[in-house]
Amino acid sequence: MRYAEFIALMALVMSTVAMSTDAVLPALSLIGQELGAGENQRQLVIGALFLGLASSQVFFGPLSDRFGRKPVILFGFAVFAIGCLISIGASNFEAMLVGRFVQGLGAAGPRVISTAMIRDRFEGREMAKIMSTIMTLFILVPVFAPAIGQGILTFTHWRGIFWFFIAMGVGTSVWMAVRMAETLRPENRHPLTISRVGGAFREIFTHPVTMGYLLAMSCVFSAFVGYLSTAQQIFQELYGLGAKFPLAFGCMAGTLGLASFINSRLVVRLGMRVLIRRALATNVLLAGTFTLVAYTLGGVPPLWLVFAFMMPVFFCHGTVFGNIQAMAMQPMGHIAGSAAAVIGAVATTISTTVGSMIGQAFNGTVLPLALSFTVLPLLALLFSGWANRHLDANAAGGHKAEEANSDEEN
Repeated sequence: MRYAEFIALMALVMSTVAMSTDAVLPALSLIGQELGAGENQRQLVIGALFLGLASSQVFFGPLSDRFGRKPVILFGFAVFAIGCLISIGASNFEAMLVGRFVQGLGAAGPRVISTAMIRDRFEGREMAKIMSTIMTLFILVPVFAPAIGQGILTFTHWRGIFWFFIAMGVGTSVWMAVRMAETLRPENRHPLTISRVGGAFREIFTHPVTMGYLLAMSCVFSAFVGYLSTAQQIFQELYGLGAKFPLAFGCMAGTLGLASFINSRLVVRLGMRVLIRRALATNVLLAGTFTLVAYTLGGVPPLWLVFAFMMPVFFCHGTVFGNIQAMAMQPMGHIAGSAAAVIGAVATTISTTVGSMIGQAFNGTVLPLALSFTVLPLLALLFSGWANRHLDANAAGGHKAEEANSDEEN
């Protein structure tokens, strides 16, 4: 598969989670009304998907290291389709949550193993460039997904959204099955044993660089999940946008895409660490200012002010996403499948838990969301700084070792 087609397919595979999250947002109130869910309870339609996503990633990674990337991704799409069928047939809110959980279980395969596929072919700044390019295409999904969901609601029942998910999954599976070559070479496959899997997990959790960037990634994603949980209530209800909600949501998502596109051009020249540090520091400054301004205005600032502050904040997030994943994966090329799975599982578990707490804290103002976009990126800045100190220490140690070897030879 050629370079451009590979990027397009990986972006589509990754977009399964984004599409199944964002396209359903305009239907949350309708789902809640029909299936008997409370105002903040409807957020669980998003949370259940992420819970399933977090639960199964650790299994998909080792399976892909043993059997290859393609069959595991295709199996994930099949499970995802089963979850969609459960949601289509749901007659109460509990059944809907079960269906969303199963969708998350299946979507974990495409989401996490696509990262391992990229790591099979690229590393370092080149991987960060590829990730940013893919993220540029990937972010187009949140731009258009709510509009797609709103369009489906115009012509049919909200259950039609889940039929659309099935069609998307089948189309992507056929494309991959026909065109995509297996990226994991036979000599790089590992037997599926408890000791090997346990060793991989131990290596990931004891590597300071991977753990530092994993925790940083978890903080960044937590703020974003909090936004996803409350976006419909903030824009559609608090600010009364109604059917114009997809437009507001798309503007925010478009900012993420623009940032990813620019980052793909800058990362090779400036490096991932520099861009992560600058983006997070700017994020904290902007969001902190917005929190203070929103507080003085009773927690409900004018809509134009929300966009004036939050779009630059989202630009910072878009700069961070691809780079921070590449930094976490960089030391783990020899166990890319397991590493991508564990990193994804931990980050998703933390972000789902914290993001759901942010969502449940919604009180008819933007303050909980603004505060989360201040505190969590600040923690991410601290965690990434800790990882960078270990990188610098290792680099200094390696340089001293080279000098010692050179003196010995002389």
